[in-house]
Amino acid sequence: MRICILGGDGYLGWPTAMHFAARGHDVVAVDNGAKRSWEESVDVVPLDPVPTLEERAEHWRRGWRRPIEVVHGDIAGDPGLMHGICRDFKPDAIIHYAEQPSAPFSMMNQESALYTQHNNVQGNLNVMFAMRDHCPDAHLIKLGTMGEYGTPNIDIEEGWLELEHKGRRDRVLYPKKPHSLYHLSKVHDSHNLEFACRVWNLRVTDLNQGVVYGIETPEMDGDPMLCTSFHYDDIFGTVLNRFVVQAVIGMPLTVYGNGRQTRGYLNIRDTLQCVELAALNPSQPGEFRVYNQFTEQFSIMELARRVQKAALNLGHVVTLQHVANPRAEQEDHYYKAVHAGLLELGLKPHLLDDEVLVGMLERAEAAAGRVSEVGLLPRVSWRHGLQEESAPCTAAVS
Repeated sequence: MRICILGGDGYLGWPTAMHFAARGHDVVAVDNGAKRSWEESVDVVPLDPVPTLEERAEHWRRGWRRPIEVVHGDIAGDPGLMHGICRDFKPDAIIHYAEQPSAPFSMMNQESALYTQHNNVQGNLNVMFAMRDHCPDAHLIKLGTMGEYGTPNIDIEEGWLELEHKGRRDRVLYPKKPHSLYHLSKVHDSHNLEFACRVWNLRVTDLNQGVVYGIETPEMDGDPMLCTSFHYDDIFGTVLNRFVVQAVIGMPLTVYGNGRQTRGYLNIRDTLQCVELAALNPSQPGEFRVYNQFTEQFSIMELARRVQKAALNLGHVVTLQHVANPRAEQEDHYYKAVHAGLLELGLKPHLLDDEVLVGMLERAEAAAGRVSEVGLLPRVSWRHGLQEESAPCTAAVS
């Protein structure tokens, strides 16, 4: 197939490009390098240096592998870019990761909120119109987020809800209660894409992904020139990454609030599986298909305890410390999400175990000298924006 990957320089974009190229597909990776400038603006860097997209693609080609073509451009700011790609490359599948991915970034201030909404919503609209005009039979695989749903007091279905109201029944998009202005931009994307399927007969799979962890995929094969980014800070990092880094530098694991907040999680290898399964089994023309893309559910405290246990195996005695929760969210809530569709397509999950955690801890140990303490405590309040100082520590837990 001809595969176009938007956001090809990102944490998921680059591994996805290698994954499809290694399987014999023609791959174009599109990116404008914006994520690196966002990181610089909040004074954070990944745990390990990450070569540029062009450098990684060239190194990949020199290994006598199927080339990955790189296109530098901004799909949100240059509407003609996607028209040119869809017209000339004629992709069979477009995998869309090219959005500002951070909830805290979107909540820093008015400027970051406006940027997030503009970049994400307008970029997605530009993809839709280019597909309509030049490759209407292509399949769009769009990375959504479980954060679109929020934490409703009913089971979370896969995108749609069968509804009975005053004696009549209908099938509607599942009601959304997004956690941030970033998540809200994803809700806009989902509604716009459903419209495009219903009115323009496009075919779309919306992958509402949980929190991804892991830094190794088979195609990387331990080669630092083919690595992807490992973020552990408060803006672009994830909670599991932060706990892993805190454990190896001797810092208490900082648990936001009471730690009972529950979300879905999956290994990066399973992200690649899910995207490939969606590409090999495309939705039908006019179908807006939604999968909830995660394999396990954990609370923040469960993750902290797992990291604490795995770190002890490496000789790190780790404590837990609660900090004031910077986010406006329910800490005690019901959470039960359906995630059957991808399993039915053949997903074979890689579950979170001590071996995975020890591997992440060892990776962090090797880079411990490069760890920056910027962002190891939260700087962004959902109610007050970017703060000068981190939230104060409250209660310590053994």
